[in-house]
Amino acid sequence: MLTDDYFMRQALAEARRALAGGEIPIGAVVVLAGTIIGRGHNQTEQLHDVTAHAEMLAITAAANYLGNKYLANCTLYVTVEPCVMCAGASAWAQLGGVVFGAAEPKTGYRRHALGLLHPRTKVRAGVCADECTALMQAFFQAKRTM
Repeated sequence: MLTDDYFMRQALAEARRALAGGEIPIGAVVVLAGTIIGRGHNQTEQLHDVTAHAEMLAITAAANYLGNKYLANCTLYVTVEPCVMCAGASAWAQLGGVVFGAAEPKTGYRRHALGLLHPRTKVRAGVCADECTALMQAFFQAKRTM
């Protein structure tokens, strides 16, 4: 059986794709019954679109895969705590679960709108948190030294 760690490592692979493209390294996957049905990584710079967050792209891919806007039986794995926009999209999609790695104390949804997710959405924080946090810290450290 595949674990939360396995799926978070898949999200980390997406985050590394974002990093390779010069984006903030955040990645996401949407899982249904042990199968990844949506993937995404930040593409805001590449697409010139402030809404092109990893979660938004993964949710869209999963909805297209299913042919349905509701993802009640799906779980979103994302390397960093979702922002308010992405948490709102998760609520509208009625995601069954959200699992994230690194906390985001500045822009994460829990700081601004703790009750934003759908009432049935189960949340798990801190999966592969050290690795997710290290990736973000290395990115921003490199930006500061440029």
